[in-house]
Amino acid sequence: MPVILRFKGYVFFFYSNEGNPLEPAHIHVRNAESEAKFWLEPDISLARNDGFNSKELKEIFVIVETHRMQFTEAWYDYFS
Repeated sequence: MPVILRFKGYVFFFYSNEGNPLEPAHIHVRNAESEAKFWLEPDISLARNDGFNSKELKEIFVIVETHRMQFTEAWYDYFS
């Protein structure tokens, strides 16, 4: 499970086995109680949410926007 970023109590990562065939580029995020998944392409969008409230999701979305290039590059570096 490659961790790409730890920021403001959130851990941003992807799983080593992301499906066969491989799913499109995305990032998982979790804290102590919750986890969510965001698609990175073609646009950033919430794929799944398990426990984050709307305020947390807005904050996470901004973090994903800010670090999108880093997350996308890490995805393609790992899976290519």
